[in-house]
Amino acid sequence: MSKKPRWVWIAASVALFAWAPYAAAQSAKFQIEETTIAAVHRAMLRHELSCVELVQQYLSRIEQHNKVLRAIIHLNPNALEIARKLDASLASSGTLSGALHCVPVAVKDAIDTAEMPTSGGSTAPFARLNPPADATVVAKLRAAGAIILAKSNLDEFGRGSSGLSTLGGQARNPYDTTRIPGGSGIAVAANLTLVALSEETGVSIRNPAANNNIVGIAPTQGLVSRAGVIPISFTQDRVGAYARTAADAALLLQVMAGYDADDPVTAASRGRVPREGYAASPTSKGLADTVSRSE
Repeated sequence: MSKKPRWVWIAASVALFAWAPYAAAQSAKFQIEETTIAAVHRAMLRHELSCVELVQQYLSRIEQHNKVLRAIIHLNPNALEIARKLDASLASSGTLSGALHCVPVAVKDAIDTAEMPTSGGSTAPFARLNPPADATVVAKLRAAGAIILAKSNLDEFGRGSSGLSTLGGQARNPYDTTRIPGGSGIAVAANLTLVALSEETGVSIRNPAANNNIVGIAPTQGLVSRAGVIPISFTQDRVGAYARTAADAALLLQVMAGYDADDPVTAASRGRVPREGYAASPTSKGLADTVSRSE
């Protein structure tokens, strides 16, 4: 039997050597389950993950699980296009566009988003109209590089504590679908989004955070603007954040906090937002200690 020329084996060896890193990269797909903002940004700066890939993974999980959980009411039709622009920005500049670069956010359907309806969970025809502008907190997240991925289910017009609406149906707890989720924290708990925005008049941030085993921040009234949020009580309404870790929740709070002329109550926040960030602030040792333990 004739022997194959030596150059054939050399060529084959070179081809296999060249293919190995590529194959390894393809098999090591970034896992969005339990991930954090810091982990996402590290992967992007190392060219291990694109913004488009991240958004597609979350959209796939929503498609896979939302029929049961009923956590999401609306999807942003522009999410992938925004992701492409963020990928192009990172490729050209080599730096992230902001503290929340390509961070997918689910927004409670009581907070205005310009490209999706703010329906309050209602099937009423007027509630399917898109608002003319973002709520102040949503605009701040966008400016920091976030992608507003979806609107989350809630008790209709914020009246209740079980997560039931005529538009979204009965939201279900991802840990036990027979148990009440408490409201809009499901998307973070089920890894349908990285972080989320919510609001409360009573305990609509804290109750879902407890029921879904996630971190919720219900800030002092006046720290975060409520402009562009369906109101229930001028003296009690407040906007807050959900995340899987205290560090991520603190980062969202840092971006959202501050004075807004459209909500005069926020005048009380002037001079009270720590420049170094809530996670590192010496005036919030409890939160800083929690963050250090979660890393």
